[in-house]
Amino acid sequence: MMSATLLLAGIPTAEAAEKNNDPLIGKSDLVIKGGRMTPEALWAMGRIGGFNVSPDNKKIVYTVAYYSVPQNKSNREIFVMNTDGTNNQQITHTLFGENEAVWIKGGNKIAFLCSESGSSQLWEMNPDGSDRKQLSNYDKDIEGFSFSPDEKKILFISQVKYGERTVDKYPDLPKASGTIVEDLMYKHWDEWVTSIPHPFVADFDGTVLTNIADIMVGEQFESPMKPFGGIEQLAWDAKGENIAYTSRKKIGKEYAFSTNSDIYIFNLATKQTKNITEGMMGYDTNPQYSPDGKYIAWQSMERDGYESDQNRLFVMNLLTGEKTFVSKAFDSSVESFSWNNDSKSLYFTGVWHATSQIYNVDCTGKKLQKLTSGIHDYGIVKQVGKKLLTTRHSMSMADEIYAVSLKGEARQLTFENKYIYDQIEMGKVEQRWIKTTDGKEMLTWIIYPPKFDPSKKYPTLLYCEGGPQSPISQFWSFRWNFQMMASNDYIIVAPNRRGLPGFGKEWNEEISGDYGGQCMKDYFSAIDSMAKEPFVNADKLGCVGASFGGFSVYWLAGHHNKRFKAFIAHDGIFNMEQQYLETEEMWFANWDMGGAYWDKNNKTAQNTFANSPHKFVDKWDTPILCIHGEKDYRILASQGMSAFNAAQLKGIPSQLLIYPDENHWVLQPQNGILWQRTFAAWLDKWLK
Repeated sequence: MMSATLLLAGIPTAEAAEKNNDPLIGKSDLVIKGGRMTPEALWAMGRIGGFNVSPDNKKIVYTVAYYSVPQNKSNREIFVMNTDGTNNQQITHTLFGENEAVWIKGGNKIAFLCSESGSSQLWEMNPDGSDRKQLSNYDKDIEGFSFSPDEKKILFISQVKYGERTVDKYPDLPKASGTIVEDLMYKHWDEWVTSIPHPFVADFDGTVLTNIADIMVGEQFESPMKPFGGIEQLAWDAKGENIAYTSRKKIGKEYAFSTNSDIYIFNLATKQTKNITEGMMGYDTNPQYSPDGKYIAWQSMERDGYESDQNRLFVMNLLTGEKTFVSKAFDSSVESFSWNNDSKSLYFTGVWHATSQIYNVDCTGKKLQKLTSGIHDYGIVKQVGKKLLTTRHSMSMADEIYAVSLKGEARQLTFENKYIYDQIEMGKVEQRWIKTTDGKEMLTWIIYPPKFDPSKKYPTLLYCEGGPQSPISQFWSFRWNFQMMASNDYIIVAPNRRGLPGFGKEWNEEISGDYGGQCMKDYFSAIDSMAKEPFVNADKLGCVGASFGGFSVYWLAGHHNKRFKAFIAHDGIFNMEQQYLETEEMWFANWDMGGAYWDKNNKTAQNTFANSPHKFVDKWDTPILCIHGEKDYRILASQGMSAFNAAQLKGIPSQLLIYPDENHWVLQPQNGILWQRTFAAWLDKWLK
């Protein structure tokens, strides 16, 4: 691995630190020797978050998160620039983590969340960062907010107590740490569930919040939905009279087995709530009212229990109640969307053939137009006058803000990490279509090392995607970073195997109930095809992946017929029977595994559990690194430890990297650096 000299690793210059009497986490000074991507370079990069446009369409406010490896923490700052990208200025310089910035008061103020007072509260300031004032003094953290159109009310998210605590039952045992559990969903993703988010509404007179009320008072249901939902799951109507919110009104075992959420409309005057998606059985999320107030749009999945179902875009006429599946002509999922200013059409992003592009569709669904193309992915998109503002990334660049004309012409507005990219030579990214064992064509991304020389032979890695139905599009990852892997002189092979979206519904759904089937054959097709290339060292092949990709690694370890010389599995399923009873999201286990392993009459389930990786350990013969986080409650750390123990008992060279304080990802800077160093050292040991 090429070395890097990190001068101030995520901390600004010494002058700035001295001026503020405390080192701030901000853009670092980083000198990279050798021109290769390094873990330190990844963690020195600023990470652009959401953005918001001023009412006059002249200004953009956005946030950037910075990470300090020495301090092992992050901080988020606020920036303002013109919508043409000029006059870009950082307007906050604190340690309080400002975020979710929006324009208010006609663009004369910026509202944001900040923990300066000790908890996350709502603040405002001038567009230059001056005159900071705290607007809320709520007794709990505010986690997201939205002003009504007239700014006389504020909708915000905060936690409410869920369930009974031990101390509620036995007041004389206030220090008892035990939790008595009597139903499912007592844990979720990375937490023991003791509280849930609720939407609150408050009056706002321009200076302070009053008359705060929980619009789901007395209900033990979450809104927005855990673990990833935020303010995007709630919306004001055009007149500020109604609030649409997303909720799965289920608890316990019913919650654990179902993905049936709905869109509810709460009327502020009558306090009445109406379910507008009753009978629509899958996930219904992210409502947005049209600018003219005549329609409401949302994303909808069709089938209950199937969390990776096609995410469709629906529009409802609020006068007639008619619902239209407007994205029907797009045979993939809608990832994000926003209304056209004229309320006659919507812009959305979605993956097709392994890139996420911007589309426009009218409210009838009869006219679908693709606006952009290229080897990159677009994210959130908003119309600003006669152009769109959006985020864009690729395998060679993290998110930046772009302006896109209505004809699809793109122009980059932010250059957050240019000073790092200018020092790094990226590897070439190439599309290949590879024939599968059943005669289909499979798009596979090939990432080459910097300074690739076709006369040499390179060790090569098969990358196994997670999800199991997450696309291998042009994503940028701060952990599974293809350019990071390639910088160590590896060729990366990343196939869009069976079960990945962007190639039609049939391709996407071939994986459920068939984990050890065609998707695994697709992996072999990809690596076997590339192994024939003269520049690939077929005797130095590795295989890596996380989540379902980790399962894939464990499964391939028992079936690869000595193709690979090294494996790395992160947060993967090793024992399917164990997983069925350990995971908290039973809808996932039932849909993808087909049902319970004790149901002997269920052929799909029996096929699934017969293909559990732990049943093929007798064929393991290759060095393996197992990585897992102990706060991962979807795939418990016992899976990684069991796989490692099996390898140890078999006498196979193996290593376990276990994180007591990480979940399904690795989020802390020093843990992230440790991950990259351990990952690279393991591959170098066995493939070089």
